Formats: sequence, C-alpha cells, structure tokens
Amino acid sequence: MGMGRNSVLKILIVEDDSQLATTLKYLVEDNPRYKVVAIADDADNAVAAAEHFEPDLALVDLHLARGSTGFSAAVRLGDFDVPCLFVSGKAPNFPMPDLALGCLMKPFTAEEVHRALNLAEDKLRGRETVRPRIPQNLRIYETPAASDVPEAGFIPSRRSLRTRFEHWIAGQHH
Repeated sequence: MGMGRNSVLKILIVEDDSQLATTLKYLVEDNPRYKVVAIADDADNAVAAAEHFEPDLALVDLHLARGSTGFSAAVRLGDFDVPCLFVSGKAPNFPMPDLALGCLMKPFTAEEVHRALNLAEDKLRGRETVRPRIPQNLRIYETPAASDVPEAGFIPSRRSLRTRFEHWIAGQHH
C-alpha cells in the first residue's frame, strides 16, 4: 500500500448529513495523523472522490443521499481498493467483513473515532494492535477462517478485497 509507518492517513467521509460530515471531519483531523481529503454524500460521489484522491480509508454512513446506501458505496469503493469503516446510528445485525473493517455506532466521541481509525489502520498495515482498547460502540468484523461455517448473510469476499486482505487474513490463521 506504500503507507509509511508515520505517514498521514488519507480519509474519505461518505455521509449525506453535511453538518455531521463536517463534525466528523473536525473530530478526525483533531489527530494530525489523519487528513480528510474529501466528503461525498452518495455512492457516485464517493467513487469520484476515490478516483481523484486515492484515500487510504473511507468512513461510510449506511444511509446516503439519492437512495444510495453505505453497502453499495462500500462495494464500489472496494473496486478501487479503498477499505471502509461503516458509521451508523444502528449497526447491521450481521458482520460483513467482505464490505467493511467494522462499524462505529453513533453517537461517538473524538476519542472513539481516533481509536476506531487506529484499529482500522493497524489492520490495513497488517500489524497486530497490542491489547486493543476497543470502544463499546465499535464492532470490528473479523474475516472468518476458511474452516468456519459461513453464517447466514455472509457473502464471500470479492477478488479485489481478497488480495487486499490476504496478508492480513494469513496473520489471523496462526
């Protein structure tokens, strides 16, 4: 991925409530290691932003403008190798490791956002978080091992995501 250990993580916010998007941008950028490169309000704009800014990670709300959903945005961002972290008032009731790293539930504090980004970043860089302090309102989606029986609603990873998470999944098997 070419991310140096201390390089700034470029973040795309996909959120249709402009006030919330602005608040989230301030919360994220309260940590100098994170930079919001763009804000998009639906799947089409998210894709355009991904092409233009090449973000390292997208924070994606599940309900977006013009009838699009965070799920469709995540699928399309996956084609550009942009990992997603869902942001939602209500978490989906089953994990979707093929679509996102996890889901952060609203409302959240700046500290919870930074801890969520930190965990996501560790995951992307393929390093283990030492005793992660996972916020109560954060769900991290673990990629099931091949031997696990897939749960209802689990969709096998698409190829682009599979290659991206390969090094990370390999680390989970030991």
